[in-house]
Amino acid sequence: MSSQPLRLAVVVGSVRDGRFGPVVTRWFAEQAELHSRFDVDVIDLADTELPLALPAVPPAMDPNPSRPAGLADAGRRLAEADAVVVVTPDYNRSFPASLKAFIDWHHTEWQAKPIAFVGYSGASGGLLAIEQLRQVFGELDAHTVREYVSFPRYYLLFDAEGNLKDPEEPAAAARTMLDRLDWWGSVLRDARHEQPYASR
Repeated sequence: MSSQPLRLAVVVGSVRDGRFGPVVTRWFAEQAELHSRFDVDVIDLADTELPLALPAVPPAMDPNPSRPAGLADAGRRLAEADAVVVVTPDYNRSFPASLKAFIDWHHTEWQAKPIAFVGYSGASGGLLAIEQLRQVFGELDAHTVREYVSFPRYYLLFDAEGNLKDPEEPAAAARTMLDRLDWWGSVLRDARHEQPYASR
């Protein structure tokens, strides 16, 4: 496998007022930087134009549909990524509509790439959202890694400055997930140069 660092897109899935996602994302991005195998790029959907009305021809059939100008930069960065981590809460036992819109505006950008998850919420720690996202990304021909990081009752785990009160266990989980993401990302980066993906 190549020793070249992987381009890792970290997607902040929540856009709601008062969201906690940026706190969790900041912590995870620091873990990814410490891992030293990733060039980290945070894509915050709150800074991205995400219309719910999708193009008439779906991206699965037309890989380059006409997209809003405010979505183009995030789409380009997603396309350039070798691996993706999605940071998501649970909303009513599922994941945010903003995240679904971002996923559905793209198709080939997800294909043959490893996807990992960092979840946070009340009791479930985002696991309900993560399990549904695994089904969605399977349909997009992406590979979701088994390992994840979860923060149940996140509001008890971080202090007022956004630091984890007890960081050792989450940091260990992040390292394990990043190790697996590194392996899959390296393998799939090489494989995307072969058919059926090479011409896309």
